[in-house]
Amino acid sequence: MPTIRVADAARFLGVSDDTIRRWTENGTLNPVKDDSGRLAVDGLELAQLARDQSRLPEDPTRIGSSARNRFVGLVTGIIADTVMAQVELQCGPYRVVSLMSSEAVRELGLELGSVATAVVKATTVIIETPQGKGVV
Repeated sequence: MPTIRVADAARFLGVSDDTIRRWTENGTLNPVKDDSGRLAVDGLELAQLARDQSRLPEDPTRIGSSARNRFVGLVTGIIADTVMAQVELQCGPYRVVSLMSSEAVRELGLELGSVATAVVKATTVIIETPQGKGVV
């Protein structure tokens, strides 16, 4: 069972250390001790709580799609020349950057502060772990 220290758990969920401690006191998370005897939480339990608490804004397009990775956010940056543009969205805690034609930016009406949805359909997703962890 992987254990996650309180400070790391707080960082993963975007809350304070005190919130994690309160959640261990009120039963939202079950407290455990790590190898050093410090307060920690079960990694699987934390992952389930993170999934249950994740609420991105509803996709305003309301269109059907086979892509499951849809991130609704605000346009925070546009760098465009005559042909290409880089568009940056802030989707909750995630920064998503897309390269597209400048024509597409104009046609979509993208501007700083507008709401947009990043749709990611990838054949390759790379997952990394800290060195020495998760090795079988």
